[in-house]
Amino acid sequence: MAFVESLLQFPSTGTILGAFLLLLVWYLLSSGSRSQKEGKEPPGPKPLPLVGNLLSLDITRPFDSFFELSKTYGNIFQVFMGSKRSVVLVGYKTVKDALVNHAEEFGDRDTGPGFRITTHVHGIIFSNGENWKEMRRFALTNLRDFGMGKRGSEEKIIEEIQYLKGEFDKFEGKAFDTTQPVNYAVSNIISSIVYGSRFEYTDPEFTEMVDRANKNVRAGGSTSVRLCNIFPWLGLFLKNKRNVQNNILQNRLQMTKLINGLQETLNPDDRRGFVDSFLIRKQSDEKSGKKDSYFHQENLVVTVGNLFVAGTDTTGTTLRWGLMLMAKYPHIQDRVQEEIDRVIGGRQPMVEDRKKLPYTDAVIHETQRMANIVPMNLPHITSCDVTFNGYFIKKGTTVIPLLTSVLKDPSEWEKPNSFYPEHFLDEKGQFVKRDAFMPFSAGRRACVGESLARMELFLFFTSLLQTYRFTTPPGVSEDELDLNGIVGLTLNPSLHELCAIRRS
Repeated sequence: MAFVESLLQFPSTGTILGAFLLLLVWYLLSSGSRSQKEGKEPPGPKPLPLVGNLLSLDITRPFDSFFELSKTYGNIFQVFMGSKRSVVLVGYKTVKDALVNHAEEFGDRDTGPGFRITTHVHGIIFSNGENWKEMRRFALTNLRDFGMGKRGSEEKIIEEIQYLKGEFDKFEGKAFDTTQPVNYAVSNIISSIVYGSRFEYTDPEFTEMVDRANKNVRAGGSTSVRLCNIFPWLGLFLKNKRNVQNNILQNRLQMTKLINGLQETLNPDDRRGFVDSFLIRKQSDEKSGKKDSYFHQENLVVTVGNLFVAGTDTTGTTLRWGLMLMAKYPHIQDRVQEEIDRVIGGRQPMVEDRKKLPYTDAVIHETQRMANIVPMNLPHITSCDVTFNGYFIKKGTTVIPLLTSVLKDPSEWEKPNSFYPEHFLDEKGQFVKRDAFMPFSAGRRACVGESLARMELFLFFTSLLQTYRFTTPPGVSEDELDLNGIVGLTLNPSLHELCAIRRS
């Protein structure tokens, strides 16, 4: 079993066994002293002492196990990850009801040990309460001020597309891994908004920062870090945890260096990006003597890190899925390119072209649905006792809104497990929105950069498909492109190479 195999990888069996026995005693004592719950708890498989339901789960792909369990226990059920109870929400209607209609009750973020090592509960993604509200509100306002989802962003993206094409052209149609050039290009968009300028792909500090962030996203959702969330004492033995901590330290040093450089040249009358706005607000609060201000150095560094990672990984990963899917399904690539050629021709695609390219738009949406890059969402936690759909869920319970079950809900999608762009087309071939399309989550914790991500995906995808034909390397068939993905905090495409062949 994956859980047992993972434990066997740790160095000191005696130490672990001793800790295991101590935790077993603690579990038995604490379980006997629990107060009687109010109301009916969600159903679920019977847990074992200490390990809970881990032995019956695929810890490497728990979202698949949860989907299977829902067939037995329904759309709301509980599992025990070790001694910790988690409630899993399955299907579009259930997840939407929780995140949108009960946003207050289900809107907080669960910050287990595996997440605390990355953020210390500052910033946006993993914070709660007033800190989260203040940082999210400030980020949304200022990102919009700097053109997020508007004409200003469109110009930045179109400029960056030319640099990315230059990188693709260096391979002269030969096979290459798209990961780094795509991530660098996408990262430059959020960097230009946050810092006020882009970086060269040859800048080692920039490329190392992007690469380290990408590694942390993979390691942060690894089996070992999942186990650290369940058994915090395992952190002493985890190589992945040490690597994540080291990467975070190095990126913090580089971000602090960039922030200090902007601080030295700060002009309140000429804000260059998000960092400038934050620094100006920080100075204002300090001058006024405001106590308990949230605008301090720690929040700045963590928020910038949140924006940098989220603005790079999710869009870059989705775009890479899209290019791989075009190589896997060349007949769909044919239709996309025919539509682009017919409607746009050789000029640069613009955001306003989206409505004229219904099939291309449908392919992009279907890529997001099929890629399913955040299958378990990020974990939520109940902010109070709540009775939901007849079940009592205690305050402080971890909640997993299973996004994969929304994007592949068989009651919402005609072919949930197939790449089928017609999910987003009507009988006349016009684009249609689907309520169950929820790749950016929903409610209070919906992605801050959704409008920017949508713009990036459209412009990058249409521009690259206009210019290149994407194929598998010689001797590799389309069937060999694996759609299972690599599990981290996001679901990345499996390792592969593509040929980007210039179209005549």
